[in-house]
Amino acid sequence: MCVRFDTPQMTLWDKEYNLEYLAQAYPNYLAPMIRIKGGRRVPSLANFGLIPYWAKDKSFGKHTYNARTETVHEKPSYRTPWRKRQFCLIPMQRFYEPNYESGKAVQWAIQRKDKALFTVAGIWDSWTDPSSGEMLDSFSMLTINADGHPIMGRFHKAGDEKRSLVVIDTYKQDAWLQATKDNKPLDFCEPMSVEEFETEKAI
Repeated sequence: MCVRFDTPQMTLWDKEYNLEYLAQAYPNYLAPMIRIKGGRRVPSLANFGLIPYWAKDKSFGKHTYNARTETVHEKPSYRTPWRKRQFCLIPMQRFYEPNYESGKAVQWAIQRKDKALFTVAGIWDSWTDPSSGEMLDSFSMLTINADGHPIMGRFHKAGDEKRSLVVIDTYKQDAWLQATKDNKPLDFCEPMSVEEFETEKAI
């Protein structure tokens, strides 16, 4: 699934919170995420690839950058932050997937038609490095099945299950960040809007 995305262009938040990050994020890179703290949205830098509290080292995050919505509640790496409702939003400009329609893997970009920033649903956790005592926040992006989706159904090898990131619409962002059992977090995990998104071959 998604192993690369373009981080937001410079925002007011970046200046206010002194956030510095690379233009593209890969697993185990720092990237911005948004959480609710004290009743308000707060951005911070976190590792792209969730590192559970019991992991021995940071390299664990190279394998946990995406979490399947079907199993996120039961997988050892994700079940604790899911149970604690540690939800976050990952802002991005676009993300990339391999298209095999030409017979070989070609990177394509998925983005909004208006090229605006959008946010993806994630879960986060905090990890303390046993060797240094340093604490690091990390996140994983949620994915759903996308078989038959006009956009996301075009990616990955023939015969493989198609998957998609979970885009959270602007008017649902606060509700997602504060989701509980009562408002059913999985109800937010809907297919990407075909009317609002497009795909094109990456330059």
